[in-house]
Amino acid sequence: QVQFVESGGGLVQPGGSLRLSCTASRRIFDYNTVAWYRQTPGNQRAWVAKINLAEAVDYSSSVKGRFTISRDNAKSTVYLQMNEIRPEDTATYYCNVIPSNSAFWGQGTQVTVSS
Repeated sequence: QVQFVESGGGLVQPGGSLRLSCTASRRIFDYNTVAWYRQTPGNQRAWVAKINLAEAVDYSSSVKGRFTISRDNAKSTVYLQMNEIRPEDTATYYCNVIPSNSAFWGQGTQVTVSS
């Protein structure tokens, strides 16, 4: 069973920055659009940034202009650079393909924004 493995989360102050990373097998990265999703308690996971094989990107309105997604196919890794972080960015962040595949969810990485 293939899973994404996320890392890089932590506690950050408002206005700060973090870089998240996620890895998966080559066969996932080589054939799919990959997205970062986030989930807060009581809410469904929703994508916030996605990148396709041509490295075209798209962002949800809540993070556009602050977050940047990128991929390194040689390393089978996708990154999420988070800048100007806000308290409402507090969530567990996950990677998955678009559309999401239930078999690919990993443990996620927690981002907590607090002063």
